[in-house]
Amino acid sequence: MWFKNATFACKVQIIMTTDVFGKALLDYHSSNYPEDITTHSSLDEEDVIPLPYLFRDFKNMPKIEQLALENCRGKVLDIGCGSGSHSLYLQKNGISVTALDISEGAIEVSKARGVTNTILSNVMNYSSDKFDTLLLLMNGIGIVGELPKLDAFLNHARQLLTKDGYILLDSSDIIFMYETENGDYDISDVENYYGEVEFTMSYHGEKSKPFKWLYVDFDTLNASAERNGFHCELLFEGEHFDYLAKLYPTT
Repeated sequence: MWFKNATFACKVQIIMTTDVFGKALLDYHSSNYPEDITTHSSLDEEDVIPLPYLFRDFKNMPKIEQLALENCRGKVLDIGCGSGSHSLYLQKNGISVTALDISEGAIEVSKARGVTNTILSNVMNYSSDKFDTLLLLMNGIGIVGELPKLDAFLNHARQLLTKDGYILLDSSDIIFMYETENGDYDISDVENYYGEVEFTMSYHGEKSKPFKWLYVDFDTLNASAERNGFHCELLFEGEHFDYLAKLYPTT
């Protein structure tokens, strides 16, 4: 998701009252661009997701995404594919990729843009194939919603991986959102993990159902990975509290 004081993007894989995200993608792809997506969060932040950014090519992607794509190998599952930009890059470079999203509009746009293999599904309900790389970009691990659900996701991801497969994901440590005037961080009023944020999206007169998104700091991700039989490797740290991690099973 986007915050005003740092660039945090996420591809949304959620159940909405209406497919606000998919409708916006379809409009933009059809050269109908009335407005951007507006996001509202439990952190009292309102921001926008510029639609052109969701259709960018490789050269206009941030370094963290470029590095992730360059580290993909074998059969790839692009989880939360959005408009298909990452899948298209991989496909054009000869990599077998399947684009998965729960948004019907996102899948329709991905197909229209030329993505060959697509799946309309929540990843937690999908188990039909195995992959060498599971790709979750634009704060993609956020789809788990809440920290207690991270373990369940990693266990399910293991079932989707080949013997030597791995997960590539990025996330962000949003502790900076709780910085005080004296430079400390105060999360004393946070009921659960501070990286759990509730969002709604609005676009062109329609509004999504509230949904939860998880921003997980690397140490917390690493602890969950170890607990579930994964080794967690830090591949890259960005300038906006973001990072890229590689997780592969140890057993």
